[in-house]
Amino acid sequence: MYDRVLTSVVVEDSRWVSADLRQIAHRAVQESLRHFALASEPLEVVILGCDDRRIAALNLAYRGRDGPTDVLSWPAYRYPPRADGMPPPLPVLPPPMGTHALLGDIAIAYDSCAADAARLGRVLAHHTGHLLIHAVLHLLGYDHQRSKDTARMQTLETTLLSKLGLPSPYAMSEGV
Repeated sequence: MYDRVLTSVVVEDSRWVSADLRQIAHRAVQESLRHFALASEPLEVVILGCDDRRIAALNLAYRGRDGPTDVLSWPAYRYPPRADGMPPPLPVLPPPMGTHALLGDIAIAYDSCAADAARLGRVLAHHTGHLLIHAVLHLLGYDHQRSKDTARMQTLETTLLSKLGLPSPYAMSEGV
């Protein structure tokens, strides 16, 4: 299958360069969209690799929450309400304005991601991959506001991570 998905990574925090954010992001986005048979669509996902100060400002501006978080996502599409545990419909893709239609934007904070990985005893690259898959699922309309939705999302995350050869984030211990 020919992958037409464009993963655009903007690195504001240089620590993401040595953490190989571009490669991790490309693999996470491609595998996530391949799973939903969207990898051959002309889609773009934009990822901002930033620090806690920047993501805290975004968190406050867009979610009204004070303080940093590990990852944020902004889907380009609105999804209809659905019953708890039911998957959202795949996005109806308009013709791209340029070469690709925007699926959405993601911001990931190095400080929070690295601190969480250390606290959880996880490899930073594995944790980053998990957070990016999580964010792509949000771009596709998945959420974790209700129990069955949470279970569905966690199952998808585990499946996608497995396809990348990464351990489940829900296992008791990753074994660094």
